[in-house]
Amino acid sequence: MKKILLSIFSLFTAAFAFGQDTVKQQRFNFHFQQTVITQHKPSFHADYTGDNSLLTEKETQSSITTTLFGGARLWKGAEAYFNPELSGGSGLSKTLGAAGFPNGETFRVGGAEPKIYIARLYFTQNFEWGKEKDTISDDANQLAGLKSKRYFSVTVGKFGMADFYDGNEFSHDPRTQFMNWSLMDNGAWDYPANTRGYVMGIHTELGQPNWTLRFAFTMSTTTANGAIWDQKIGKANTQTIEYEKRYTLNGQKGAVRILGFRNNGKMGNYRQALALSPTAPVVDTTQAYGRHKYGFGISADQYLTKDFGVFAKVSYNDGKTQTWYFTEIDRSLSFGGVLKGGSWNRGDDELGLAFVANGISSAHRDYLAAGGYGFIIGDGKLNYGTEFIAELDYKINAYQKKFWLTPGYQFLLNPAYNKDRGPVNVLSLRAHIEF
Repeated sequence: MKKILLSIFSLFTAAFAFGQDTVKQQRFNFHFQQTVITQHKPSFHADYTGDNSLLTEKETQSSITTTLFGGARLWKGAEAYFNPELSGGSGLSKTLGAAGFPNGETFRVGGAEPKIYIARLYFTQNFEWGKEKDTISDDANQLAGLKSKRYFSVTVGKFGMADFYDGNEFSHDPRTQFMNWSLMDNGAWDYPANTRGYVMGIHTELGQPNWTLRFAFTMSTTTANGAIWDQKIGKANTQTIEYEKRYTLNGQKGAVRILGFRNNGKMGNYRQALALSPTAPVVDTTQAYGRHKYGFGISADQYLTKDFGVFAKVSYNDGKTQTWYFTEIDRSLSFGGVLKGGSWNRGDDELGLAFVANGISSAHRDYLAAGGYGFIIGDGKLNYGTEFIAELDYKINAYQKKFWLTPGYQFLLNPAYNKDRGPVNVLSLRAHIEF
């Protein structure tokens, strides 16, 4: 694996050295990012603690991800991207005990020991028409040049669903925006991914000047939050569709996205697990092909001035079958705002504040109350309450928009939906480099 990574990376590096040409038609590019998030929580009170609970004692943990981004324009309309990545470290309490977990980067960390792997390797073919063009800037997984406002594209390979879907302007990327899991994407979207957050599949996109329609068919893993792809693609797969409408309001840009999804695979059923063992249910024992999970998400963002914007998201899934990919949220509401620092002469700094309310279905609730466990939460008992989260961050442009420092604070009420535990306070410091 390392030899393959080195060979492909060498090709992209050589291409970058000799091929960086005009912005109008960039043939190759190369970018880098590294993100380190350190989080600390003081001790807190809990009436009891289970196998998947946040630990009650004070704790400090760190995570790291390092990514190399290589891009190449192959022929007219064709692009290829390759991203080797290293990740390591841990979230608080081994990334257990909160559905809206405080560190979104630990989604990519499979273990404490740093490991290198292929995050993305995909090919895109664009078919364009019309005379109206957008100027595309040089960026990670984005070659500079001109692109028609009217196009149809097909992407095949390994990628992250968040690369293309639920691209909220203010609440989408834990490396540069809010850090909480339930602020990365629609919280109740059990979006297809392996342990590290990537998926194999095909993504298609129809673009028009003011709207975009997207659809993806992707593979599934053999286990919940797993790393091995299920080869029975006809039985284990996912479909995702999203419509995005862009507009201006009082001269300021905004967008609304409506997303729907259906996941199919060898999933367990909460009610069936309870019927088999009312006092110690194990949802994995009920796994069978032919199970489904469906849901939707609505995401909106709007600039109110050139320096201030707001967002809101609402999402839902049926909550009948076990969570398979993302986190144990069956319905979620979030909203917040981001203010740039122009008024205090720090124009590239950002102050962000967001609020989240997460919930689960009655079947999921009863399963946890009976002592059941998922892959991220389970306290052995449950005194159910909505999981409320608030996050406050201040992102500092520390050096030429290449090095950023972000101190942050999160407040978690009823972590993992349990009124008998918490509240929990989490302090964060994120260091992010990109160029």
